Parts: sequence; structure tokens; C-alpha cells
Amino acid sequence: MSQRVAVTGATGRLGTLVCEVVEAHPDFELVARLTSASAPEEGADADLLVDVSHPDASAEIVDRALARGQRVVVGTSGWSAERLATLAERVAAAQGGVLVVPNFSLGSVLGTALARIAAPYFDAIEVIEAHHPNKVDSPSGTAVRTAELMAEARGGAPVDAPFAEQPARGQRVAGIPVHSLRLAGVVAKQEVRFGGPGEVLSVVHDTHSNDAYRAGIRAALEFATSATGLTVGLDRVLGLSELGTVAAGDRA
Repeated sequence: MSQRVAVTGATGRLGTLVCEVVEAHPDFELVARLTSASAPEEGADADLLVDVSHPDASAEIVDRALARGQRVVVGTSGWSAERLATLAERVAAAQGGVLVVPNFSLGSVLGTALARIAAPYFDAIEVIEAHHPNKVDSPSGTAVRTAELMAEARGGAPVDAPFAEQPARGQRVAGIPVHSLRLAGVVAKQEVRFGGPGEVLSVVHDTHSNDAYRAGIRAALEFATSATGLTVGLDRVLGLSELGTVAAGDRA
């Protein structure tokens, strides 16, 4: 039996792609394309809600879906560690299932996993992320998640970020400077630079078109149909979540 899917933010560039992936999948049926003008009750008959709307609207949309008993995939940015902690409580109270995906690109997820592996071995770490000029939030959700996971992999060890109080040094996320660019001609790019004595390691991922997100969207949809509780990151869907978990005592 097909899973009935509603998509919020359906007319945006990611929402349009999600709708295409749903319609092409034999196990899913697209029943609602929702926008900011849609009534709150629209899409209530869906089994699964995919939210790719706006950071300011996402929390309310997810709360409404949980109250209806719908499973949810969230691809909207703005879900910091603090907001995710609150969401985890709401999901548990509703006995629901929510998957939050900062980035649907398989290459981006692998890039973050590689950054987690490297993070315990370097004390100087900085993130540069670039997106198209229409992206409303910065730093990106992907950059925030990458910084948080690297800090977690370091076991609380501080990052060497001299003169971090200067605005030009970027915004610190989990102690790691993150620099955001918004440029015409860019889809998405993230670079994590690690500095050590006599060397620099860079982990770079470039997205050249929205086609990069199709495989991740499919994987997220399939995972969400049976998921319970709160799951954060496509890395957990792909079995990459244990990478980069070196104990603090094992750091170089």
C-alpha cells in the first residue's frame, strides 16, 4: 500500500525536487503540495509530511504534523542543537517519528563524516560554506551540523580560534568559526579546513545541481516510513553515524 505524502514548501527549489522524487517512487503517492498560503488542515490525510519550508515556520508545521500522528521528514534549515533538544521531547511525548536532514546530498553527508574523523587530530578548524543568494539563513544547517558533530568528536577539547571576537573571523558554532558566503552562480559548497604543524587538510564538497539531492531524498522517505523517535542526519540513515567517534585520550 502506497504511503501518502504531503510536502510543505512545495514550490521552492528543494520542494519541487521532493515532489518529483515522491511522484517517481512506486511506494509513495503525492497527495498535497503545500505553500505558505495553504490552510492548516490541508495535507492532514497524509501518512508522511516532508517539510522544506522556512526556518520560521518549520517548528509549527512539525508540531501540527506530530499532533495528527504523521511521520515527518524535515529538510528545512535552522534546527540548532538547542531546537533539536526541544523537538526530541515533543516527538517522545507524541510517540512519533521525525527525521531531520540538514543536507540530502550523499556527498555532503560523506564530507561531514570525513570531517568528524579528522576533527580529533587537529586543534585549528574552520568552516567556509557558500550558497546561492536566495538562501535566507546563515550559517547553513549543514555547516552548523558539521561543526556540532566535529565538536562532539573532539570530546569537548577546545578549538584554537585566535581573535575569534572579531566579526571578520566568522560566527562560532560549537567553538568552531563558520564563514558564510551568498553568491550568484553557486548552488552549495562547504569546505572544512584543519590546520596542524606544517600542514593543512581540507575536506571540500561542491553541489553543482539539485540532482545531487535525489538519492538522499529517496533514502530519507524510505527510512521515515518506519522510523520512531527523533533521528538527525542522513548519516544515521546511511549507517555513517559512528564514524569520527575517537575517544579524547586517543587524540594526537
